[in-house]
Amino acid sequence: MRSALPPGVRCIQAFTRDSWYRGFILVLTFLFYTSYHLSRKPISIVKSELHKNCSAIADHGNRSHLDNDTWCDWAPFDKPSYKMLFGALDNSFLIAYAIGMFFSGIFGERLPLRYYLTIGMLLSGLFTALFGFGFYWQIHSIWFYVFIQIANGLVQTTGWPAVVACVGNWFGKGKRGFIMGIWNSHTSVGNILGSLIAGIFVSSAWGLSFIVPGAIIAGMGIVCFFFLIEYPEDVGCTSPQHHDQMEQEPLLRQDSVDEIFANPHNDGGSVNPVAYNPQPSAISFLGALKIPGVVEFSLCLLFAKLVSYTFLFWLPLYISSVAHLNPKAAGDLSTLFDVGGIIGGILAGIISDYTGGRATTCWIMLIVAAPMLFLYNYIGKNGLTTIIGMLILCGALVNGPYALITTAVAADLGTHKCLKGNAKALSTVTAIIDGTGSIGAALGPLLAGLLTNWNNVFYMLITSDILACLLLGRLVYKEIRSWCGHVPRPRGFKEI
Repeated sequence: MRSALPPGVRCIQAFTRDSWYRGFILVLTFLFYTSYHLSRKPISIVKSELHKNCSAIADHGNRSHLDNDTWCDWAPFDKPSYKMLFGALDNSFLIAYAIGMFFSGIFGERLPLRYYLTIGMLLSGLFTALFGFGFYWQIHSIWFYVFIQIANGLVQTTGWPAVVACVGNWFGKGKRGFIMGIWNSHTSVGNILGSLIAGIFVSSAWGLSFIVPGAIIAGMGIVCFFFLIEYPEDVGCTSPQHHDQMEQEPLLRQDSVDEIFANPHNDGGSVNPVAYNPQPSAISFLGALKIPGVVEFSLCLLFAKLVSYTFLFWLPLYISSVAHLNPKAAGDLSTLFDVGGIIGGILAGIISDYTGGRATTCWIMLIVAAPMLFLYNYIGKNGLTTIIGMLILCGALVNGPYALITTAVAADLGTHKCLKGNAKALSTVTAIIDGTGSIGAALGPLLAGLLTNWNNVFYMLITSDILACLLLGRLVYKEIRSWCGHVPRPRGFKEI
């Protein structure tokens, strides 16, 4: 008598072939973008090693340096203007990233995603490692590090539009907020791993804090080349459903649809919408801006990302300064902010899926984040327990909206009903949203470096959160009206 199939085999059989492939792509793209963020994090950990309080270091072996508070610093960061130099490094990366992002989506729609990601990750690994080689080559010129940051910022733009476009190709509207909320934890996981890896080497040989992450992202680039599948049809899987069948009224007037995908050879008469083109062309930059909600969410992300990236680049130094911890301890503690970001991203996805209010979910989290940031600045240094609690709470409230906008919202807008099935808009829409957000990501660390004290930095972050809320006001109003029955609309993200 034959026994029943083992429970593990029955579990395997419970999933369809499509489900296995979708899960594989989700895990693969998760690992890809984890490596991107892992390679960005070391600079924030190494800052407190490049410039630290040398007078607190005893028995350094050279008594002639006892009256010099900068004897242990790495030139040129041993000068009083070290904060401005750190700001220059941050903004060299972030400004290049912001500018490059607007072009990256355009390239991403016209080039094979597998090749595009592979080249991007290999080059990111190269430039990240070159920053670390500055330690071994004894390079003390600020321009060397600025050049590396600019080059790295440009090549890092290959990541986000490509991975979001790939996931959007494989996953339909369904539980997109929940799925992408979990998937978007790659940002926080990458930050955590980057902090821990950099922290291992920061006090002994800080060059390895860059070289090891550089090797990891380059290795993931090789994995991408051999395993990434761009479209379900490439392996015989079914295409996802991007829109609810029950939606009946058009999201844009027909003339607006035609204007977005107008025939460039049209003589002014009738136009040929993309719906009738068997090979839909890539959307134009201006056409993507006309998709309802793109402008509002892009500007909101500018301020939300300003807050998030200020924490990303300056939190370890802030903790080290106010809590008087060594660089490794401050770096390890700063990972709790990213733990909160994972929780916030998942919660934002679940809530927005259930309520159908992407904008309202972001608005509530942003408005609550403002007083919490004020509270953290004043009580977040009073004991380890308070620091841990406030870091997790602020991380959830700050990164929750940021995660939701850059994933589920971007995918919703990139597969908007008005596009009539043209999937080629996803990469451009994602690049516009994240590119606009990256302007804020550049401004935040720059202003943090210029402001005179930490209190002013937190006032800037609170103001940014409030401005982000204001920019979502119209969309929140429309969502609330739809819930009150003014506009018949099924649950989920629709016209905004």
